[in-house]
Amino acid sequence: MTAFLRSEITAVNDYRAELGETPVWCQRTQSLLWMDILNQRLLRYWPETEAFEQRELPSVTSAALLTEKQDTFLLVTQDGISLYDYPNQIFTPLCDYAGAEGTRPNEAAIAPDGSLWYGSMDLKEKEKIGAWFRYEIGDSAPVLMMDKVGTPNTLAWYEGKVWFADSTQKRFYSGSARRINPLKLSCFSSGDKTPDGSTLTEDGILLTACWGSHCLLRQQINQGELLTLDTLKVPVTQPSCCTFGGADMRRLFITSARKELENPGAIEGALLQVETSTRGAGQYQFRL
Repeated sequence: MTAFLRSEITAVNDYRAELGETPVWCQRTQSLLWMDILNQRLLRYWPETEAFEQRELPSVTSAALLTEKQDTFLLVTQDGISLYDYPNQIFTPLCDYAGAEGTRPNEAAIAPDGSLWYGSMDLKEKEKIGAWFRYEIGDSAPVLMMDKVGTPNTLAWYEGKVWFADSTQKRFYSGSARRINPLKLSCFSSGDKTPDGSTLTEDGILLTACWGSHCLLRQQINQGELLTLDTLKVPVTQPSCCTFGGADMRRLFITSARKELENPGAIEGALLQVETSTRGAGQYQFRL
């Protein structure tokens, strides 16, 4: 353990995802939602009772995000963006998917203004045919913000800026919190680490799951700079994303993947949890 991690890192249950991604904490219901993208499943976990549910979805879905209405989630799918009434299992389409042919949605999050931001990526993970999009209720289609992206990951808002990453380029970027302008971005290297999904603490520490590196990268955002602090080892090869949750927002949840591992260990693909010494920044809600 470290000064930051206050318990052992453990798996929450026996479910193992092929590609676990996009954990989202719902404070209203004290539950965690995340995706098994390649198996087209929405997963949900209630820590207080250890209850667990999984739902099969009709298409590849990268995220289930919070909206202003409890238990109605925003799904970002290869067929488009839709609302999902969780108790009644009703889908309400909002718009079509806007990525190029041969892509699927990847990173997605709700911005402070209540809009959806999401990225698309090459299904073969080779070409820079991905993009970043923004969508708000009433738009006829998602609005393109940036093209020629490799693998879009990380979405976090702090100090009036948005922070995001391109895993293919091993770089972080920051820019306007309202809309990405490719001509006005700051760029930061992640060194030899491949940044995947991230989360923020209340005091501006960016925690990033590093694909293939058995670790989380801990960096401080300070006046527009991204300062590397250290790395935190995790017991999985491919940590994919993380978020804070729990009643006090001090529990860190980490998703992982078994994808393409020749001899995956027992907890590869598990949802992991660990108690920390800090509080997470929480989630924004899609404005209906």
